[in-house]
Amino acid sequence: MPGVQAVVHDWVHSEDLLSLLAEAMGLKILVACEYSGRVRTAFRDLGHDAWSCDIVPAEDKSEFHIQLDVSEVLNDGWDMMIAFPPCQFLANSGARWLYPNGSVDYDRMRQLEEGRDFFLQLWQAPIPRIAIENPTPLKVAELPHWSQIIQPWEFGDPYTKRTLLWLKRLPQLIPTETVEPMKSWTLSKRQVKDRSRTFQGIADAMANQWSEPLTLEMFMKEAYP
Repeated sequence: MPGVQAVVHDWVHSEDLLSLLAEAMGLKILVACEYSGRVRTAFRDLGHDAWSCDIVPAEDKSEFHIQLDVSEVLNDGWDMMIAFPPCQFLANSGARWLYPNGSVDYDRMRQLEEGRDFFLQLWQAPIPRIAIENPTPLKVAELPHWSQIIQPWEFGDPYTKRTLLWLKRLPQLIPTETVEPMKSWTLSKRQVKDRSRTFQGIADAMANQWSEPLTLEMFMKEAYP
């Protein structure tokens, strides 16, 4: 009965139903190492119980921000985590600082190892679905291989910023609006905080594309235990 199946498919995937399901199912989502609130707000706008967490206050002064070391809340029963761990000592772009005169800067290496340990703590957290965003890492960091490479210009923002995603039980993001890139975001003279903010197009894609399958899955488990 293809006609009936099509109707059911359209009904299940309708925006109104997904909004109602998101509110009813109450997905608990942790956005780790985020102070801008962009990703947290994108999920909350869809009806999810999303919280950002960082050691600094939220820029938007939201009540849905946890000002703590995220390590302290990893065991709080989250359904999903999107994490943006510091990349200063892990990124390949910092290789020249690790080997400033052709030899290893051991203080920098120690900081790299601490960054790697934190990344792996997030990756191995007891949360069923995890996404971690970072730039291309140094090979010496020995991080797990990434799942996807995305660019802001694939999601409506006309900039280049090679961004890697590590995904656990989450699908790769599908580009939503391909535009002509104007210039590099990372090579601009912007402040560090400006360069580290998630682009709105990517934040919206994360919320839309990652919460819908989980919402439907949890709904089906509730409806057909």
